[in-house]
Amino acid sequence: MLEDILLGQKSLFETGVQTVLRGQENRYRKIVIQNGNLVANERSEESGICARVYCNGAYGFASTAEYSKDAAAKTIKAATENAKYLDKFNSEKKKAYPEVISSHITSPRMIIDYEQKKLVDICKEIDAYIEKTYSDLLSRSVIYTEDTMEKIIVTSDASDGHVAYPRCRIMVEFSMNSREGKPVELFRMFFGCGHAGEHFADLNPIYEGLEDLYKNIKAKADGVYAEAGVKTVILHPDVAGMIAHEAVGHTVEADLVDGGSVAGPNFGKQVASELVSIVDYAHTAFGVDAPFPVYLDDEGVPAKDAVLVKDGILTGYMHDRESALKYGVEPCGNSRGYTFSDEPLIRMRNTTVLPGKDKLEDMIASVDDGYYLVGTGNGQADLTGEFMFGITCGYEIKNGKLGRAILDTTVSGVAFDMLKTVDMVSDSVIWWSGTCGKKQAMPVSTGGPAIKCKITIGGR
Repeated sequence: MLEDILLGQKSLFETGVQTVLRGQENRYRKIVIQNGNLVANERSEESGICARVYCNGAYGFASTAEYSKDAAAKTIKAATENAKYLDKFNSEKKKAYPEVISSHITSPRMIIDYEQKKLVDICKEIDAYIEKTYSDLLSRSVIYTEDTMEKIIVTSDASDGHVAYPRCRIMVEFSMNSREGKPVELFRMFFGCGHAGEHFADLNPIYEGLEDLYKNIKAKADGVYAEAGVKTVILHPDVAGMIAHEAVGHTVEADLVDGGSVAGPNFGKQVASELVSIVDYAHTAFGVDAPFPVYLDDEGVPAKDAVLVKDGILTGYMHDRESALKYGVEPCGNSRGYTFSDEPLIRMRNTTVLPGKDKLEDMIASVDDGYYLVGTGNGQADLTGEFMFGITCGYEIKNGKLGRAILDTTVSGVAFDMLKTVDMVSDSVIWWSGTCGKKQAMPVSTGGPAIKCKITIGGR
């Protein structure tokens, strides 16, 4: 019904301007259990319609929280008037967007409204297992989050579609007293694209992951401070993927390239070891569904993979239709908005370093004195590619063997310099589900193999 309402408004699109009409619903849930107590049990939804009109290089945008035929018509009219008004002050007239193959695209997944009580029961069951199995923890938390987007996209000159992006995650946090009597913390994320019944009906995989989390926090509680300086390290895929997203991915978003990112003057140049290739996957990676599959972006562009770095050479950027026109390339479907009231921005989807040929055990064995950095909790990077990330879990490597765990520390550097030091890349990829905060929140996933490189560690 909602799709019919929006498709029926095509007759209102004006000739000579390009129009995208988007109906969208976002659904959110959050359940938190701390030490056996249910402290959050939340659910909310928001929906509405937006229209975005492009006229000679000027954009007009309008949105409304009402979802009806009349609301759609008023929104189209307002956005068109806004675009024409702004065009009066547009001294640099631009030609129309590049053409894209027009089709109707429907994502294979739809959103299923899983019962809230069942979600609470899942979290309680996990919490009860933790309490019974790991009695020496200082505290524990089980956090369920769900953020889903359903979009109906109708365009004047590109693809139409009805796409849905369901995602659910369970994060478990442990804390324990260190040998110095200070609390140390670690967390583990379990996630999937789809609803909770698909991914959390069987909790045994979570329990196996919790055993690994417990071993790591026990080791960290007896850990030592890392030695500061430039060190040879092996970055676990979680850390390598985060750097690929924050310190490389953002620099190659075309709007940020135009804003002066380091990727501009480095296009076509070597920015990493020839062992390093980075791709922003659309919906399929390595022959299976990507963790957050995107089929159609919010400008009606069918999603395709965007190759960013190939064999160490910076070969591509991520684009919306306007920047693709400017750079003379084909857009790959990277323009997305988080809610109905958000204009689409150039965003990453499933960004990963490609796997190499090395075995992790061989990589560890090749390090005489260094660190295996396993987990990161947060970090930041700027348009120069300079980054700093917190390391929450890691181990010494001495004479090719893992040693003592290390306490919280930081790593820093310049991404394109650090990536040039990569001399080994593992043969498997692990994904991480996250939320990117570029002006507006956006579900993304990052991933990678383990990589061996040199990096600056902050120490104590």
